[in-house]
Amino acid sequence: MTTRGFLLGKFMPLHAGHLFLIDVAARHVDQLSVMLCTRDVEPIAADLRAGWMRASLPLGVRLLHMHRDIPQEPADHPDFWAIWRAAVREHHPAPIDVVFGSEPYVEPFARVLDARPFPVDIDRQTVPISATDIRLDPAAHWPHVPPAVRPHFQRRICLMGPESCGKSTLAETLAHDLGTLHIPEQGRAYDALFRQGADWTPDDFTDLARRHMSVAGAIAARAGPVLPEDTDLLQTMIWARFLLGHVPEALLRVLAEFVPAHLYLLMTPDVPWVQDGTRYQVDPSERRAFFEECRALLDRVGASYVVVSGPDHGDRLRQARAVIA
Repeated sequence: MTTRGFLLGKFMPLHAGHLFLIDVAARHVDQLSVMLCTRDVEPIAADLRAGWMRASLPLGVRLLHMHRDIPQEPADHPDFWAIWRAAVREHHPAPIDVVFGSEPYVEPFARVLDARPFPVDIDRQTVPISATDIRLDPAAHWPHVPPAVRPHFQRRICLMGPESCGKSTLAETLAHDLGTLHIPEQGRAYDALFRQGADWTPDDFTDLARRHMSVAGAIAARAGPVLPEDTDLLQTMIWARFLLGHVPEALLRVLAEFVPAHLYLLMTPDVPWVQDGTRYQVDPSERRAFFEECRALLDRVGASYVVVSGPDHGDRLRQARAVIA
């Protein structure tokens, strides 16, 4: 006989305690449904939470989503339990055998649904975390923040500027300081693999931007609360203008999916230039013009940025550390 399990929550945000609950439930029943309950007044958007759930639920677990202004406590309405029973039945018409939960309401809620209660870690001894804890101080509870949720709470610091101004080295050093990963630049590897310094096309820049975003998303899911990034889509747009003379329309469409970094460290071109065989900007005036293009674009999109300058790389590192501290 097939057993059906059910649990619900706001998952605001989804955290390791929720995933433990779902894991226990999925092991105990043949079919598990998880209902995400959202309202307009809540501080984290419903669609965002639904995306986290889709990315995080084990294979075979069914996600239900109820977006409705509904009483949250028995004191809110005399028919509280009847309202919730009807809402659950609307989304899950089939009989429910077991109701799982990590809150005391699991027992009366199970009775209302004619099911058996299965309390899981109500005292938070196994996974000592709550959604409130994470909302108040996500960095302090980072190990309990699931990969899909991490980008929402991360502070992304993007290094931007002309060639040979120390972006890659600085991004690596900051990541080492923070004990985290960094998002490396994809352009140089792409150039070496496909272009070898010549004949860039509009499709190349669109492909490069999407590759960078794919790598960035995967790293963000594995990184800490502060994430250094070596260049991003904005700098790719400037490179397209530099090498093609214009920004391709397809690249502008990618911009619609793009979320700017929380802070940009804009690097000036006043450190000694090094030709490593992959550089394009031989003329100092080109590097200065590229820097000004970067600054103009950051101003145009309203991004927050700090200029990091000076001929000494050690001093630049100190400036960067002071900004992100």
